Amino acid sequence: MSTDLTTSPHAMPRRHFLKLAGAGALALAAPAIVRAQASDDRVLKIGVVGCGGRGTGAVFNALKADPKVVLWAVADVFPEQVEASLERVNQRYAERVQVDAARKFIGLDSYLKMADSDVDVVLLASPPGFRPKHMEAMVEAGKHLFVEKPVAVDVAGVKSVLESAKRAKAKGLSVQHGLCWRFDAPVQEGYGKVIAGDFGRVVSVYGTFLSTPPKVHQPVDARPDGMGDVEWQIRNWMAYDWLSGGCLVEQGIHTADKLSWAMNNALPVAAVATGGRTAADDPGNTFDNYSVSYEFEGQRFGQVVSRQWNGTYGEITDRVFCTDATFVAPNRVMAMDPQGKRIWRAKAKRTNMYDETHVDLFSALREGRQIDHGEYVANMTMMALMGREAARTGQRITWEQMWNSEQKLGPEKLDLDASFAPQPVAVPGTYELG
Repeated sequence: MSTDLTTSPHAMPRRHFLKLAGAGALALAAPAIVRAQASDDRVLKIGVVGCGGRGTGAVFNALKADPKVVLWAVADVFPEQVEASLERVNQRYAERVQVDAARKFIGLDSYLKMADSDVDVVLLASPPGFRPKHMEAMVEAGKHLFVEKPVAVDVAGVKSVLESAKRAKAKGLSVQHGLCWRFDAPVQEGYGKVIAGDFGRVVSVYGTFLSTPPKVHQPVDARPDGMGDVEWQIRNWMAYDWLSGGCLVEQGIHTADKLSWAMNNALPVAAVATGGRTAADDPGNTFDNYSVSYEFEGQRFGQVVSRQWNGTYGEITDRVFCTDATFVAPNRVMAMDPQGKRIWRAKAKRTNMYDETHVDLFSALREGRQIDHGEYVANMTMMALMGREAARTGQRITWEQMWNSEQKLGPEKLDLDASFAPQPVAVPGTYELG
């Protein structure tokens, strides 16, 4: 079986195993993340594209990860986002915020200005519908990258990211991802034991991401007179598939990723799913609940259940059913025998996995190592998209079908003042994958 991530997904063997490059980041056999000694002590300038909560959080993570990192430039569609983000970061790291007025980039083209700047590393944390174009520009400009998950919201976007990842690898650029549970030491330890067969053969997996909506759509009557559709939707991006991808793609991708991890990083053959729009009452077009059955080689299956409902039970848990034990993660990482008795628990010390993502990136840059995770995160995004499309169509969707699709969401040309009506909420049985 090939382990080469450079293989084109169009010709990829169905039981292709991911080569998770970068021993420090994903080292599946290692019980903990190793912090290497830096050999390069120069100041590294970072920029962030997307100054909302996740972008600002990524800046905090980067500054905490490496004492010789400075925030040099910021970019966002909206100026108030830039100012609010800088205010927050200045409260903790004022001496390392070195953003002058000329490096506050505003507008839909602000990412191009970031690409033209003299930053060393760019953190991409805008709504994921923008991620493919942003990544393409940064790779062309020779920037090292942290790319938040997911990296796309449609098939065309994943294909674009894959091409950018290949160019980044050829240029010696590092691409780090935001699938943060891969950087949690107890979870690493546990999945390492799963893959090693310490709990027997993996039979099936049941993973949940049951949460509340992370961002509430503004009331329709709060929309200012004259505001264009595109601007209104960007300001309420979670509700629109062309910007967020929906809750399975935007959040549930974490659970899909850990399902693949449990299957020794295999990619699924196909998915069958249900989903719908049950509690959401905003004008968006995304489903708010999914139940996806992923099929793997050898008639093994894994279930991912993802929803965002207020006032309901919350849980983010992975249950990996093996022949000798059931492995449970990520909050309490342990294994139980068939009678429910705990027979193992993780010993690795838990640190901040968001910080560790950036520790890994900046350690690699200091040591001259390349982190090459672009293709991996593109594949995980495609896995989440496959589950979404199985739910929206009501059909069994295969990995090949996804890669053969030409699906492209969103307006052809971005203009804040433009009119744009997203596609209607999908009706299974009539909606088709483009």
